[in-house]
Amino acid sequence: MEEQVENVGRSFVDHYYHLFDTDRASFSTLYQSHSMMTFEGHKVLGVDQISAKLNQLPFDQCRHVISTIDSQPSSSAGGIMVFVSGSLQLSGEEHLLRFSQMFHLVPTPQGSFFVQNDIFRLNYG
Repeated sequence: MEEQVENVGRSFVDHYYHLFDTDRASFSTLYQSHSMMTFEGHKVLGVDQISAKLNQLPFDQCRHVISTIDSQPSSSAGGIMVFVSGSLQLSGEEHLLRFSQMFHLVPTPQGSFFVQNDIFRLNYG
């Protein structure tokens, strides 16, 4: 069970940041109408608002470098908590920005997962 949770967490993280770095318009496939995101303290609810928030960020391209991925089963049936730490580099910028992000993944009837909760913070200092 633990290995399966780790594998799902790692696969999700790989997929999520690949989309973020190359095709942010596809994020609507990862969230649902009742999903919630907190991005640097700004809360948004639902797939449309989350997609709009991520697609309106003031940069077009970036590259994520993942340092750690910690995954645990959650109390909801088959859910998984995923905590990520790493760095991101904006296009044309020399310095990396450290970040942390938490996802609560919930299984769908089709056998995949969607993001129920997503919390993102830059780590300053």
